[in-house]
Amino acid sequence: MGALTLTSLFGLDSLQIIGLASIALFTLFVWRRYFSPISDIPGPVTASFTRIWHILRILKGDQNLELIRLHDKHGHFVRIAPNEVSVSHPDGPRKILAAPLHKGSWYKIIAFPDGRFENPMSATDPAVKNELSRHLAPAYTLSNLLRSEAAIGQTIELLFGWFDKFAASGEPIDLDKFFTFATSDVVGEAVFSKQFGFLREGRDIDNTIANAHPQSAYVSVAGFFRWFHVVFLSNPFITWLGITPWGHLINSAMTAIKERQENPDSRFDALAHWLRMLKEHPDRMQLHEVHSAAFNAVAAGNETVSTALQAFVYYMIRHPDAWKRARAEVDAANVEACGGRTVSFADAQKLPFLQACIKEALRIFGPVPMGLPRVVGAGGLTIGDRTLPKGTTVSINGWVIHHSKEIWGPDAREFNPDRWLSKDAARLDKWFLPWGLGYASCPGQNLAKIELSKICATLVRDYDIRQVDPKQEWTWKAYFTVVPENWPCYITKRERGLDHGK
Repeated sequence: MGALTLTSLFGLDSLQIIGLASIALFTLFVWRRYFSPISDIPGPVTASFTRIWHILRILKGDQNLELIRLHDKHGHFVRIAPNEVSVSHPDGPRKILAAPLHKGSWYKIIAFPDGRFENPMSATDPAVKNELSRHLAPAYTLSNLLRSEAAIGQTIELLFGWFDKFAASGEPIDLDKFFTFATSDVVGEAVFSKQFGFLREGRDIDNTIANAHPQSAYVSVAGFFRWFHVVFLSNPFITWLGITPWGHLINSAMTAIKERQENPDSRFDALAHWLRMLKEHPDRMQLHEVHSAAFNAVAAGNETVSTALQAFVYYMIRHPDAWKRARAEVDAANVEACGGRTVSFADAQKLPFLQACIKEALRIFGPVPMGLPRVVGAGGLTIGDRTLPKGTTVSINGWVIHHSKEIWGPDAREFNPDRWLSKDAARLDKWFLPWGLGYASCPGQNLAKIELSKICATLVRDYDIRQVDPKQEWTWKAYFTVVPENWPCYITKRERGLDHGK
């Protein structure tokens, strides 16, 4: 007998099959648009029946700005997909991110090297995430990371060595490249006691940095079509072949892990902590968890901090009074406290206006433009005067919250470091989300704070920076992260000031 077909079974020809499929699809779209429990929530018409609207905004690279516009128009709740609602209500961060809600299925794409290896970021169940983090997260405590501060400082000195060269030559520098070189090498030093080599060579090894942009766009979209990702890029066969397309950073991370297993007596870095936990708790932890933690560190820890550094410089040089105030604060500090080639983390913490400028740069131009999706549990979720039903995906977008005039006041979209020095600063902290919030907040935020404090304080102390064209605004695309580019600058080394121990 020949193979059974729909035609032989039901007497349908191809046109009838296409017609029935079209009717079924149309019926689904109509139900989503008009009869879904969230059908009354405003938003783009196409978003009510397909995810395509959201994906197109991601690929266009302006999802963050478009969400701000939509919330300005529609209010606290905007429907951005058939079953996803973006929330800008002031209670949203506390009720969504600080609550033990399951994360959206999008996060599953963050499993490296393939879907078999769940990690704290890819785990959607809070209980599973917390269990996976138990032995990994302590490596990122501030006290443990500061054990590597001297090595981190030496890496940052390489960055300033390049700044000195550009200052001497008078040639413009692309800060986006060199900041990303630096943040990548700092991650390597803090996690593996081994730089990735970008600063030493002064170039993008294997086009790793250049490839990060298309990879960021891919991850942002593929998380909604995980089946495609699993079939073509993230499956046991691809992992076995060792051809995952993640480039120099991942290859270097794997090499560092292998070297460390052969030579365990290196500095006590993050990898040393993880391998010690693996040795002490082989029944609770597996080697792939170490691999996954390393991959996540190098994938998430370079562009985000580079963006924060760029935002600091960009907004500070466009507000020269802020740069002058921060420099005066550094100069007024104790000579020994802020001496040395790079300002220490402890000393930078004693500079309140500088810290306010860093914080405001993170608020006005956060590195993460994606929404943070969570799934409503049993009993629904009430925010303000709206109750969202079980199973609805609710998301908080940091850009939307950070630019809310309801929360921050009429100057919400202006760079104003003084807001963090006002009596209202403690209240505003609960809406400050560059690292996320709750059980899924960024594990590497302490390393980021060390980098930002040391680099920004030293920059202000030792250099003057101006754009080649002061009227030129930078360009950027908001994918998984938002990384600016195309704003070349001139650097001048400060002629007067303290002898910083050189």
